[in-house]
Amino acid sequence: MTKAELISSVAEKAELKKVDAEKAVAAFIATVTSALKSGDKLSLVGFGTFSTSKRAARKGQNPQTGKKIDIPAATVPKFKPGKTLKEAVNVVPAKKKK
Repeated sequence: MTKAELISSVAEKAELKKVDAEKAVAAFIATVTSALKSGDKLSLVGFGTFSTSKRAARKGQNPQTGKKIDIPAATVPKFKPGKTLKEAVNVVPAKKKK
């Protein structure tokens, strides 16, 4: 799904104009980005948690040249899905009893 498709779906499901849905999606993205940038985590019960994680500096290798390189430490975004989202996505048929 692309961002445009997401906006269309939000507009349809929330019965909004596409312009208003686009503003809502943009505001959500900006809010999550701002929270993570300031070191906070954002939890949406049942959906999941957005947070950050520190990645240590490490040695790497350029796959084209084979040259060793230093990869600096970084703070990266993470998303951990909630139980409700996991269950909604992981639709597994019930096991048959023997």
